[in-house]
Amino acid sequence: MSTMAVEQLGEDLYQALRQRKTIVPLISGDIGQSLSIDDAYQISLYTLAKREQDGEQIIGKKIGVTSKPVQEMLNVHQPDFGFLTNTMHYPDGSEISLKEAKLIQPRAEGEIAFCLKEDLIGPNVTAEQVLQATEWVAPCFEIVDSRIKDWQISIIDTVADNASCGVFVIGESRIDPLSLDLAAAQMRVYHNNELAVQGIGSAVQGHPAEAVAWLANTLGEYGIPFKKGEIILSGALAPLIDAKAGDRFDMEIEGLGKASIRFKA
Repeated sequence: MSTMAVEQLGEDLYQALRQRKTIVPLISGDIGQSLSIDDAYQISLYTLAKREQDGEQIIGKKIGVTSKPVQEMLNVHQPDFGFLTNTMHYPDGSEISLKEAKLIQPRAEGEIAFCLKEDLIGPNVTAEQVLQATEWVAPCFEIVDSRIKDWQISIIDTVADNASCGVFVIGESRIDPLSLDLAAAQMRVYHNNELAVQGIGSAVQGHPAEAVAWLANTLGEYGIPFKKGEIILSGALAPLIDAKAGDRFDMEIEGLGKASIRFKA
């Protein structure tokens, strides 16, 4: 794919993010019909570079679309991957302005966040190595968002759009990942004080650490390492929930603790 095409589609996504607007799926255009996942990744790097020029700093990475319920919901049947920046991270319990956070069509998902105590460089990273390299795990709300109209995404669209990432909050607990069975961890998410969805750690590729290992190996093929101190989001344990102004979400993962998030216009 030509550099000009990458820049054109990357600029479209960057402007959509900054202006809080949606665009048609990338694959619907003449250029997009021939896009590969590698092309989509190059587009995402273009928009990421623009955001870094604006002063944002990379603080981690994320994997998404890892569980069958989410894959079926979005009609995307393989994981995506993206980057986390400092402006995307909000404290636990925050009331987030949809406008200020540049959210367009947000959805809430509950997952497990990993914080690394040492570097990991793929390929050939295993789940066991991930657990050994992790300082702590914690419950996390990721608020996914798409710059693609009506969430009509393909894997190409979501990879190009930084894995449809919006913002995230991490609960205050800090748990040693070797102290419990993350695959058996039960999650409950409450939407406006009513139980909305339930999930289990094994919903994410059998074990959340397996998802993190996949991400380390996938990014390793592009020469991108996991770095000490980075946050890695491992993917939703249950279906996504639409979010709007006035909504509150609370989550509890057994053995890991709680997290909450609220929204205003």
